[in-house]
Amino acid sequence: MIRDSALAFRPPDHPKVKNGRIGVLLMNLGTPEATSYWPMRRYLKEFLSDRRVIETNPVLWWFILNGIILTLRPQKSGKAYEKIWNKALNESPLKTITRGQSDKLQAALKDRPEIIVDWAMRYGQPPVATRIEALQAQGCDRILFVPLYPQYSAATTATALDKCFDALKAMRWQPAIRSLPPYFDHPAYIDALAKSLKQHLKDLPWKPDMILASYHGLPREYLTKGDPYYCHCMKTTRLLRDKMKLAPEQLQVVFQSRFGRAEWLQPYAQGTIEGLPGKGVKNLVMIMPGFSADCVETLEEVAIGLDETFKHAGGVNFSAVPCLNDSALSIGMLEVLVRQELQGWAGPIED
Repeated sequence: MIRDSALAFRPPDHPKVKNGRIGVLLMNLGTPEATSYWPMRRYLKEFLSDRRVIETNPVLWWFILNGIILTLRPQKSGKAYEKIWNKALNESPLKTITRGQSDKLQAALKDRPEIIVDWAMRYGQPPVATRIEALQAQGCDRILFVPLYPQYSAATTATALDKCFDALKAMRWQPAIRSLPPYFDHPAYIDALAKSLKQHLKDLPWKPDMILASYHGLPREYLTKGDPYYCHCMKTTRLLRDKMKLAPEQLQVVFQSRFGRAEWLQPYAQGTIEGLPGKGVKNLVMIMPGFSADCVETLEEVAIGLDETFKHAGGVNFSAVPCLNDSALSIGMLEVLVRQELQGWAGPIED
């Protein structure tokens, strides 16, 4: 074979080259390394300095961020993380779950020994660049980037891929790359959400009057600039509603995690939930389809904070559906998506 002949003419001092492997890099948002002031400050500074996330005038934002936010917010955010921190492993649940997703997906792909699954965070540890380097060092000359965001946004999917491309720019020998498209309407994703929701409802000792699908919010301006996130969220909800055979009033959309004074995508979760008991909704279930893994926004903001908001307003029963996390449903869905995107890439090539 031509390849074998070429290898025969390697000079004696030619460095050993590993190749023929395929990397799959799972990527999520990120997490602080601890809940104390300085780790929280480092994490928030990296996150909130991203121009994909904050599009405010950069000069004005520098003063706001460094003069106000990074002075006050690390303590507040640290207290929120303390409520949900994985004390056994001394890390955030997001890191624990993402590692689990990587390990279990690797096991699910055991029939493809040339595939190596790894994981990284856009902000914090482990960094994207080091994991790309690690995959290449193991012989991966092709890498599939998997941003774990079902609905596309420039503030999530795009910035994760930006980080990948930044790493590639520093490499002399770049791997071939692909990126997983948004999967907001993929049948495997909708099916996993529906099965998760059905099981959760079955396990409850009460019946909800309403189900809210809560997505992370964005400034409304991003939508008018062309970000498809809002439309992706609405389609996910419509498909889930159809799959569950629910009426529009039974499964509705809200947007959480508003930050700052600008108008964000509506309806807002906080205001909506405050008003529900007065409209006769006493039993509420919330599902967070936009989060692939439980994190501070789902475990603290929703499962603790919005539970308190609802009951303070007169609600009786509240329950938050766990994210898909590293469950069998999640890994089965990810396996379908990854196998689909890897089509056409051959198996291992011998050195």
